[in-house]
Amino acid sequence: MSIRVVKLSKSFGSRLVLRQLDFEVARGEFVVLIGPNGVGKTTLLRILASLTRPSFGQVWVEGLPLPQEAAQVRRQIGVVSHQPLLYGDLTAEENLRFYAQLYGLDRFGPRIRGLLDQVGLLSRQREPVRSFSRGMQQRLSLARALLHDPLILLLDEPYTGLDPQAGQMLDKLLQGVASQGRTIVMTSHDLQRAAPLADRIDVLSQGRIAASFRRGEFPLDRLPSLYQQAVAAHG
Repeated sequence: MSIRVVKLSKSFGSRLVLRQLDFEVARGEFVVLIGPNGVGKTTLLRILASLTRPSFGQVWVEGLPLPQEAAQVRRQIGVVSHQPLLYGDLTAEENLRFYAQLYGLDRFGPRIRGLLDQVGLLSRQREPVRSFSRGMQQRLSLARALLHDPLILLLDEPYTGLDPQAGQMLDKLLQGVASQGRTIVMTSHDLQRAAPLADRIDVLSQGRIAASFRRGEFPLDRLPSLYQQAVAAHG
C-alpha cells in the first residue's frame, strides 16, 4: 500500500473532525475524496503531508510511519493546493530553481525545462508569476510539486478559481501524471470533474468514509445520486 490510515481521529479543541477513519490507497491509484464542506478532507491531506499531527490513530506513507518519519515522508510527496505557494516577483523558472535548491536537487536545469514544457509554460519561463492567470499558476504549482519526482501527489481542491478552459488543461495534465504510475489523492467538491479522472471515489461524511465507488462499476451519471444517498445516510 502507498498510503494506509488506521483508526485516525483528529480534533481541534472540542470539535472532532476525523473519527476513527480507515483509509487505504494502493500504489499508482488515483483516489478522489469528496464530501460536504468541513468534513475533514483538507485535514486528512494535511496529515498525510505531515503538516498536521493526528490526535489518535496510525498513518503510514510508503511504509513510513507518521509523524515519526515526517522528514522522509516529505521526500516522497508533492503537494498542490488552491494556494499556489509561488513567489509573484520571481519568474516561473526562478520559482522552480528556488524550490529545487530547497529540495537539494543537483543539475536541475534540464529537469526544470522538462517540467515547464510538460505544463505548457516553457515559453513563459522568464515572465514573473504575478502576471500569470490562475490556471497558469496552478500548472506551475504542479510543476513545483513534481520537481523532486515524488511517488505521491496530494491535491487539495486544485480546480478552485479555474475557468473551464484552465480546468480542462489541468485535467489533461493530471491524466498524464497518473499515467506515469504515481499515487494521487485529490480532494474536490466537483464530482462531475473529478469522476472521470479517478480510479476510486471516496465520500467523506461526519469524519469517516461513508461510501466508496470504483470507476466502471456503474454509469457516471448515477454518481451524484449515490453521493447524496451516502451523505444523507451518515448525516
